[in-house]
Amino acid sequence: MAAHPGARGTARPATDNPHPATAGHPTVLTGATVVLPTGAVENGRLAVDGTRITAAAPQNAHFIDVTGHWLIPGFVDLHNHGGGGASFTSGSVDDILKGIHTHRLHGTTTLVASTVTGDMDFLARRAGLLSELAEQGEIAGIHFEGPFISPCRKGAHSEDLLRDPDPAEVRKLIDAARGRAAMVTLATERPGGLDSVRLLAEHGVIAAIGHTDATYEQTVEAIDAGATVATHLFNAMPPLGHRSPGPIAALLEDDRVTVELINDGTHLHPAALQLAFHRAGARRVAFITDAMDAAGFGDGRYWLGPLEVEVADGVARLASDGTIAGSTLTLDRAFQRAVTVDGLSVEDAVQALSATPARLLGMSDRIGSLEPGKDADLVLLDADFELKGVMRRGEWVVGPQLG
Repeated sequence: MAAHPGARGTARPATDNPHPATAGHPTVLTGATVVLPTGAVENGRLAVDGTRITAAAPQNAHFIDVTGHWLIPGFVDLHNHGGGGASFTSGSVDDILKGIHTHRLHGTTTLVASTVTGDMDFLARRAGLLSELAEQGEIAGIHFEGPFISPCRKGAHSEDLLRDPDPAEVRKLIDAARGRAAMVTLATERPGGLDSVRLLAEHGVIAAIGHTDATYEQTVEAIDAGATVATHLFNAMPPLGHRSPGPIAALLEDDRVTVELINDGTHLHPAALQLAFHRAGARRVAFITDAMDAAGFGDGRYWLGPLEVEVADGVARLASDGTIAGSTLTLDRAFQRAVTVDGLSVEDAVQALSATPARLLGMSDRIGSLEPGKDADLVLLDADFELKGVMRRGEWVVGPQLG
């Protein structure tokens, strides 16, 4: 998904913007409505010492009055292909870091880097590169979206590079990721699909059902085999039918499954989002971006593997046929839309953007909620839910903008 050399747009600043008095120093934020696992606390207080949240104010702490704001956990994105003009699939290390930083500027403090369909050897090499960034703590893992998907529901993936989910090839990607594979999206109805799901489950890698043409019954079978995620529910799968309910009904009804939703106003009608959210509940919904290079960058021409993408008015589509090609979404916009347009409570939106994906990644002991001992990953929002500050591991990425 590398940006075309002629891609145009303007990225937000690519440098950190620490609060001048508090970068790296003990800090106490006071006066905000703090969203905790037990609910929202008005006129709350949050203390940070080093990289962690603490129960008590550290000595010599710098106090910052953020009255009138919301303090919520940093966002966790399970499904993200790039941003800031940079691709996680084909960019250099510097490009990847630029894309990661772009999303941090928008509140995503934990991110899984997603690839797109490509040649197996190329994907294995990318897995090796991305695994190094995971080992350095820059990303939380690798998500392989393709090539093991259905040509009937390929979306913005190159059909020539698709293949059935052979467990041996799935294992090749897992091994190439050196323990950093977080998730693999599969069309589980294809030959080898169920055996691949079982292989992933045995290795502690999330098996996600997506880009699938499965029936209801086939999807139930895949869930029973160990699949636990629906890749961008509703998109790239058969629609819900009253005689042929397809995968959507099976994925929504099973408490073992977490469903991804792209809340950008383009991928889903608000009624579809409400149906999914209220059927599955906040603990089974993970809002994702499915972002491509143009996120946080701008309209223009880009490349999605060998496919050209035109981004206009913030919507990415294949230049050849208009198929939606990922998104330009950032999670601060997804959060704001959830509470101002979709009518979700702040607490439920926090669950879907932070706590649920953190749990799915097995990282809820460190991230996903504002609790003592956890990483000091937080987002500061004003009364209109506009982003006004981002802290990651105790350092300001976007310093508090209180003026």
